[in-house]
Amino acid sequence: MAALVVVAAALGAGPVQAQEEFPFGFVMTLDAARMPGSKRIPSIEVGDNGEVILELWCDGGKGQFSVAGNTIVFVPGAMENRNCTPDRAQADKDLLAALGEMTSWRRQGDQVTFIGSKSLRFVINSN
Repeated sequence: MAALVVVAAALGAGPVQAQEEFPFGFVMTLDAARMPGSKRIPSIEVGDNGEVILELWCDGGKGQFSVAGNTIVFVPGAMENRNCTPDRAQADKDLLAALGEMTSWRRQGDQVTFIGSKSLRFVINSN
């Protein structure tokens, strides 16, 4: 009996934590404040096969995620060129560039962080 207690304590004491699954089939919203004069916050809808529908600060479009373990690659597709202010157009370019430079991801509950030249945190819309 004492041996079982020791084994159980040893197994429970380790910092081992399983990687949560990538949120395929969900919409995620960038964890950021709205831009002045706008109600939009960028969001990503990820299909079951990694297809992505993007709504950025102004523009929108499509892309593709490839996920293997904690490694991720984003390939942008066709983007709609909407009538954007210069600051929103630049913010869209910056966000697309950051998504294109990400190399890994991690999930903690409803938060997904994409890691590359900069970290981008998204919140899974669970309502």
